[in-house]
Amino acid sequence: MSEKLRSGYTTGTHATAVLLACLYEYFDSALVQYVEVTLPQNKSAAIAVSKEASLCFSTIKGDNDDIDVTKGCEITCKLLQSRPQNLKEQAPSLLEINNTKIYVYAGDGIGIVTKKGLKITPPHPAINPTPLAMMCQNGEKIVKNAHKVFHAVFSVTDGERIAKETANAKVGVLGGISILGTRGIVKPVSASAYIDSIATEIDVAAAESTSYIVFTLGNSAHDYAKKHYRESAIIEIGNFVYDASRCLEKHTIEKVVFITSVAKMCKVAQGFKNTHNRYGSIDFDVVRVWLHELEYDLSDEEFVTLKGVLQTLPNEYKESFIKLLGYKAVCKLKEWFCKLGLHVKQIQTITLPNEIKETLKW
Repeated sequence: MSEKLRSGYTTGTHATAVLLACLYEYFDSALVQYVEVTLPQNKSAAIAVSKEASLCFSTIKGDNDDIDVTKGCEITCKLLQSRPQNLKEQAPSLLEINNTKIYVYAGDGIGIVTKKGLKITPPHPAINPTPLAMMCQNGEKIVKNAHKVFHAVFSVTDGERIAKETANAKVGVLGGISILGTRGIVKPVSASAYIDSIATEIDVAAAESTSYIVFTLGNSAHDYAKKHYRESAIIEIGNFVYDASRCLEKHTIEKVVFITSVAKMCKVAQGFKNTHNRYGSIDFDVVRVWLHELEYDLSDEEFVTLKGVLQTLPNEYKESFIKLLGYKAVCKLKEWFCKLGLHVKQIQTITLPNEIKETLKW
């Protein structure tokens, strides 16, 4: 039996913990080592914190089995009673906890939102609504009815370097990582995190322009797209063809360009909503039927890759076959888009490496 995967807690949960530790020190003169944080859906987490200075606490984001570049990062909060100086340009977010106001700032290693389309508007710190709401909810029992004004500066050690391993710069979050989380808990190796990232990139791209979106599958497709389209419109969707398409539901995108290799294009043409191998392999009996449409009879040889089929085909059939795959894929995409009720009215497939294009308008 495989070992159970470990969950963890989000950057939002850890940021909440260090703010609460500061509040406990101010209001209760208590130097806590663990902070109990109430999470969304009435769950809770005990987060270890360390005192760094007066009204300043840090915490280390714990390890888990998720693909998460922020594992092990140090998150710090410093609570001030006067406005901080010498920070990067930003508009602080405001927490209103009973009668107390806390202005929230991005210090070193936390990004600033610079583009529309994210959950936080520019030019605020990249600290998402759920972590801010958690801070408010958990802070109520500490501040009680006090009338105070504070300034909380959050920072992440080496956060600017860590952010280079994320899509932050692409979506307009500059200067560091984002403080994220919708449930407070990181689920291990969950596809939902990747799909959430796709949705965020689409939101930002759509806020800039609704004329087109480019979906790419694979490194070669992404490299090709960067040479021909504006970078903010390019969305790397991994294998999540249908899930990425669903992320278009709330937007009025006019055109989708879909770029991938011939093998992935064949899978989409055959109706694979996710092109990862664990969801199945190309049906070569169907490939034989399609080649019959081109009046070519494939040999009885068993094939395990589409590359093998292409190596068998005479040169005069190869381009026609790839064009057929692109056409069948664009028809399948249209079928899915219409089923989802998307506003898209044009799809173009580009099959690499030959850059063979098929377009469908309706």
